[in-house]
Amino acid sequence: MNPDLTQPGKGKRVALFATCANDVMFPDTPKAVVSLLERLGCTVVFPRKQTCCGQPFTNTGYFDETVPIVRNYVEAFEGYDYIVGPSGSCVGAVRHQHAMLAEHAGDPGLKREADDAAARTYDISEFLIDVLGIVDVGAYFPHKVTDPPTCHSMRVAHVGDRPMRLLQAVRGITVLPLEDAERCCGFGGTFSLKNPDISVAMASDKARHVAATGAEYLVTGDNLCLLNISGVLSRQNSGIRPIHLAQILASTEPARQLANAQGALS
Repeated sequence: MNPDLTQPGKGKRVALFATCANDVMFPDTPKAVVSLLERLGCTVVFPRKQTCCGQPFTNTGYFDETVPIVRNYVEAFEGYDYIVGPSGSCVGAVRHQHAMLAEHAGDPGLKREADDAAARTYDISEFLIDVLGIVDVGAYFPHKVTDPPTCHSMRVAHVGDRPMRLLQAVRGITVLPLEDAERCCGFGGTFSLKNPDISVAMASDKARHVAATGAEYLVTGDNLCLLNISGVLSRQNSGIRPIHLAQILASTEPARQLANAQGALS
């Protein structure tokens, strides 16, 4: 399969939902999403009005204060057929909290708009497999990795095994099994702030299992979970490097990179 020839995303206009954490702390991740989707033929737009999805406020009980964030989301992404984000957690919040917040506010118009926006919002793994119908995206990453699925991606966004299927189709990669892979790392949004000792203990257990795999890279589809686990690994001088799924999928063989660069210059 050669995505440069098939262009499964040709004709699809995608709005990038970067998420606030990625925008502020991990900009290479949304950049990787753009690189990947454009390589597959999509036209990617970054709506500048976007802000936080509101999940931290909602989870803490500040429903009234989060309603304007919901309104901003539906306005920022109005008119786009597809809204794609590199975070199962934030995508899950949009799909499972926004309409509820609009209903709480007693605003049926906003609820309809929130339902509509939620139906167009996809995690990057869902968009690739469910919309573009592609598993092998032409990526090349000759390293050993392990992939703990994140809680919100599994239990809220319900991305299932899509991230693993995408990883396993990457050329040169070795995906190593992880003990207790589906156990929470302890981040959990505000949980790690309210219960830091428990969070550190959970992250330490996860880091121990990751180190035992012998992986070179720790990969997830949510950067804050990645930050929590890799923080422990870093303090232990494990040498295991964190990387987002989108960054692996955006990686290509050196020969392809050179050809793409030469094509851009010609």
